[in-house]
Amino acid sequence: MNEPVRVALSRLTLSNFRNHETLALGCEARLVALVGANGVGKTNLLEAVSLLSPGRGLRRAQLDDMVRKGATGGFAVSAVLEGGCGEARIGVGHAPGEAGRRIRIDGEDARSADMLLDHLRVLWLLPAMDGLFTGAAGDRRRFLDRLVLAVDPGHGRRVADLEKTLRARNRLLDDGGSSAFLDAVEAQLAPLAVAVSYARREAVALLGERIATQAQLGLPFPQAGIRLTGPFEGMAGDLDATDLEDAYRERLVEGRFRDRAAGRTLEGPHRSDLAVTHLAKDMPAALASTGEQKALLIGLILAHADLTTAVSGMTPVLLMDEVAAHLDPGRREALFARLSALACQVFMTGTDAALFESLPEGGTIIALSEAGGAEPRPFAG
Repeated sequence: MNEPVRVALSRLTLSNFRNHETLALGCEARLVALVGANGVGKTNLLEAVSLLSPGRGLRRAQLDDMVRKGATGGFAVSAVLEGGCGEARIGVGHAPGEAGRRIRIDGEDARSADMLLDHLRVLWLLPAMDGLFTGAAGDRRRFLDRLVLAVDPGHGRRVADLEKTLRARNRLLDDGGSSAFLDAVEAQLAPLAVAVSYARREAVALLGERIATQAQLGLPFPQAGIRLTGPFEGMAGDLDATDLEDAYRERLVEGRFRDRAAGRTLEGPHRSDLAVTHLAKDMPAALASTGEQKALLIGLILAHADLTTAVSGMTPVLLMDEVAAHLDPGRREALFARLSALACQVFMTGTDAALFESLPEGGTIIALSEAGGAEPRPFAG
């Protein structure tokens, strides 16, 4: 088996992004701890890195909201990346009034954001995700689809096409569209639904295998059980793709009156859920303690980083906001050791440099200041 390509940012430059007017950050280390008081822009730096991947970034914010307050133009984020093709330069920018963001790779305009996945995969873990297991099913679907995208670059486009086609069907139902028009839209909808569901199911199965393998390492993060649930998944059963498409089209036809009354399509993979359990306690993750839920989520992300490396052939860039603050010293040390073993580049944030005193050799702490500075601190490791 070939060794995975080690991918890492060596330099990150921001212009008029959030609170940063200009910032140039050298970040060659594998484990990078960004330290500073609240409000200096630590999470903003993580968000900037997240824009180097398809999607809306880790905050799912509007692009205009990312422009520094008082700036007359837009923002720009650029990075120098070391990967399998040597050095690559990636730039992302946005100007007020533009419909989307501009993406340039090695000086050339990118045709789509999916081209970013040829160079790097970006994963993240945020405090806002702490309520993932107790929150809405839609949040878990978005979480799952980000996981799938990291191992299957075509998944984002399939999900977008599915959502677009669902909106078209819902409009037809609302407008009293004819059966012929509905037949045509549902004929497009069924294969998209099956493709999205199959991609999710495969990713969940592969991730489950990685979680089981990781459990043998004795990490202080409980093993999670994961599976897809929902009427569509129950209907899928052991059907092959063609039979499932036919079965779903029949359900759509049968459900037109009900869906018209509801104002939306009530059945499909857009209603599926990711069920997570604490295996050792044989209980839903939603019923676990707050600390156990955090530990389960960390374990999931670590296993997913491992899976991403195995499937894509490149190590991901991992963003972990305030991950160390609520872990005891033993779990912090175990987390840092596992991140080092995974060999992916990791950006972490914290208000206290002491949280990162157990970083392995090769880690670096960068102190951010309110003046917009970024100063590497000596670190023995």
